Amino acid sequence: MKLDRRQILLGSAGAAAGLVLPGSAAWAQTPASIGTFPDGVTSDSVFVGLTIPLTGVFSGDGGDLKLGYELAISEINAGSDAAKKWGLQGKGVLGRQIRYKVSDTEGKPNLDVQSATQFIQRDKAIMLAGSVSSASAIALEELGSREKVLYMVGIAGSNDITGKNCQRYGFRSQQNAYMAAKALAPVVAKALGKNMKTAFLVPDYTYGHTVYDSFAKFSKEQGWQQVAKEVVPLGTTDYSSALLNIANSGADVFVNIAFGSDAVASTKQAEQFGVLKKMKLVVPNLSSFQDKELGAEIMQGVYGSCDFWWTLSDRYPLAKGFVDAFVAKNKYHPRWGAHIGYMQTYLWALTVERVKSFNPVEVIKAMEASKEQPYETTIGKVYFRAEDHQMVRPIPVLRGKAPAEMKGPEDYYEIVDVAEGESVMNPPDLFGCKLGPYT
Repeated sequence: MKLDRRQILLGSAGAAAGLVLPGSAAWAQTPASIGTFPDGVTSDSVFVGLTIPLTGVFSGDGGDLKLGYELAISEINAGSDAAKKWGLQGKGVLGRQIRYKVSDTEGKPNLDVQSATQFIQRDKAIMLAGSVSSASAIALEELGSREKVLYMVGIAGSNDITGKNCQRYGFRSQQNAYMAAKALAPVVAKALGKNMKTAFLVPDYTYGHTVYDSFAKFSKEQGWQQVAKEVVPLGTTDYSSALLNIANSGADVFVNIAFGSDAVASTKQAEQFGVLKKMKLVVPNLSSFQDKELGAEIMQGVYGSCDFWWTLSDRYPLAKGFVDAFVAKNKYHPRWGAHIGYMQTYLWALTVERVKSFNPVEVIKAMEASKEQPYETTIGKVYFRAEDHQMVRPIPVLRGKAPAEMKGPEDYYEIVDVAEGESVMNPPDLFGCKLGPYT
């Protein structure tokens, strides 16, 4: 069989990742043209479309996420020392500069899809990334799989993203709700005690419901008993009715699942209603700027999990490089939104260089095989699980510091545990994931 140059490039994953060899079934299934490939690959650049809420409920997390993507892109395009430490060679990805645009989608799934569709049709986006809302992430991964364009999920914690709504063309680096709850529940039970009574505030969408399901399950296993559950719409401004019920519930622990500005508003109102004087506060997924916007007086003693906290720079060399570069450029310490954008961009670029092609089918297959060739990252070694595209990764558990404990104005949390990824993973078929076809 005579192979042309494009076939050789497409098949290079066989050598790089041990996945595809000439004559194999997988080789035969790799198309020379799919989605925006190769039309979106010019001689000197490729385009990445970023759909990010810069206004609305998730604007704080979205702004931080945007800065993480932009830092990684600038480092990669420059062929910087940071990019070399990640394992990239030369300037750009496969010698091509990354062009990008950011669309403010306000955290609304319909605007995410509209923007991403324009990026695909107008700009021939070779990769999509972004989102903060889990509902947006689900819509975007469905679009990516329909259009055969890779989508790297932004901030999104719902189990459904790598569960019943999983897609072949979607990959998530953040822990899901199950993983976060399994990591957090034993830590808070040890710290706060067994046999506690809990009251939940649950935002009424896929993120809120799956976080509730997971934390309720794992806290119950620790002997905790639910005495109240208040479900509220996304974007609620007045939580008085829900918080009055929680205040009168007799609970020992207030579990606030609200995210973004909703988390800030509901917590401020909970303080006004006296909830925080009666109960300990637990936040299964801390928002990027919840600490700064609420302040250490409110956040002291609060337990929660997150994707990344900047003091992990003491543990991982690549984290130190990221934090130092981010602070130098943006004059504040990155939150975990920025970390997601930064790490995802590097993981995509590394995978493209592993397979020596932008063909999304080859990139997907290499990510699916990353357990055998894990990525060294800002949080240590990680890989994507082939069965559902959920990253297997460590999970930091944080406790809010009292003002007197803080060593600086942004030293809001102590890292009390880092759960090992394999130990908190859900069974791959638990949430009904059935990945679709490659082509």
